[in-house]
Amino acid sequence: MINSIKIVRGDGFNPYYNLAQEEYLTTTVNKGELIIYLWQNKHTIVIGRNQNAWQECHVEKFIQDGGKIARRLSGGGAVYHDLGNLNFTFCVRKEDYDIDRQLSVILTAVQALGIKAEKTGRNDITIEQKKFSGNAFYKQGDFCYHHGTLLLLVDSEQMLKFLNVDKAKLQSKGVDSVKSRVTNLKEYNADITVESMCKQIKISAEKIYNCLAVDYVINSVDKLKINELMQKFSDWDWIFGRKIQFTNHLQRRFSWGNVEFYIYVDKGRVKDIEIYSDAMEQNFILSLKEVLKDCLYIKRNIIERIENLAEDKIMSKDLITLIQDDL
Repeated sequence: MINSIKIVRGDGFNPYYNLAQEEYLTTTVNKGELIIYLWQNKHTIVIGRNQNAWQECHVEKFIQDGGKIARRLSGGGAVYHDLGNLNFTFCVRKEDYDIDRQLSVILTAVQALGIKAEKTGRNDITIEQKKFSGNAFYKQGDFCYHHGTLLLLVDSEQMLKFLNVDKAKLQSKGVDSVKSRVTNLKEYNADITVESMCKQIKISAEKIYNCLAVDYVINSVDKLKINELMQKFSDWDWIFGRKIQFTNHLQRRFSWGNVEFYIYVDKGRVKDIEIYSDAMEQNFILSLKEVLKDCLYIKRNIIERIENLAEDKIMSKDLITLIQDDL
């Protein structure tokens, strides 16, 4: 049961520090405590845990334009951040992790600003069927986070300029462009600001959880530990991964997301493999990579290993279909 809420505001726009602080807050949250971390990145593209940076955005073009590319811990797709966007993270222990309740905090805050937002689908909050917030999730043992974006006044031209838009994904959503699918909150309340949004999130959290929310400032000891974690998030290998010479390339979009296999085969075995996906279940993708390494490059052997992964039956069934059809 949540009996304590801390509000932590980011004090800079460096995505590597901000993502490190997010992980630190998540892995140090106490039992019965909720930390709501509110933060912003400047001119940044953040990709999901298992995505291929080179396919999700125009890497060189964006870096030349002064942008930063970062990889987060959670699954899901690539997003563009600028100072017209506010990020929120709910850091909490597993026993108190409640996506519906957490989304209610954001939904209530937006509604309090006079905007007729509603919850649609599984984890979306929308206005007139347009998204203004994307959400993703991460679990590490007993620690969890749920984070998302709030588009206040994001520069959609910059977003379209640097992100590679997956046309198949758009078609699966029944729209023909990113612009027709997303919206800024400023279009519905011209007076909305980052400060007013943060204030309403704090008020809404107190209402939803029925306890006082206090502002918390990161101390110097915490900052030293966050700076250590930042080295991981700013590391080239973490952000861009590695390119392998591959024997076979498989790709398909399913209802839960896109998946792409690069398989290197040597002497009849899977010697190396990279799997890229915008699926929310990033742990399943990571487990899949491990179980397929050193597997005999035979359909039935690969399928058996996928079947043995009990983490997500729907994803397993779809991937088995892909292997049967295309390998």
